[in-house]
Amino acid sequence: MNNNLLLKRDLSSEQLVMVQSEMNKKAKSKGIAYALWFFLGGIGGHRYYAGDIGMGIGMTLTLGGLGLWALIDVFLIGNRIEKKNEELEYQLIQQVASFNRATV
Repeated sequence: MNNNLLLKRDLSSEQLVMVQSEMNKKAKSKGIAYALWFFLGGIGGHRYYAGDIGMGIGMTLTLGGLGLWALIDVFLIGNRIEKKNEELEYQLIQQVASFNRATV
């Protein structure tokens, strides 16, 4: 979703402020995800936080793949949170842009 920069270029400064404000409210934190992994990794707490409910349920039912899945996840958390935040930003940009088109 690197095209977020291209999409942002077409927004006004007011629209950019709106997107950033919503990102500040809704963005996921890597620190919180890692803390959840540390304390609840065996039952998928970090997966639930990232919105990966199906994967979280799978981890809960298998106790993190008997710990192996949870161990592997420590290397994947950062990229997963970045991807989720990029997807969120893309959705927000689309909403703000479509709101502007609807009011014009």
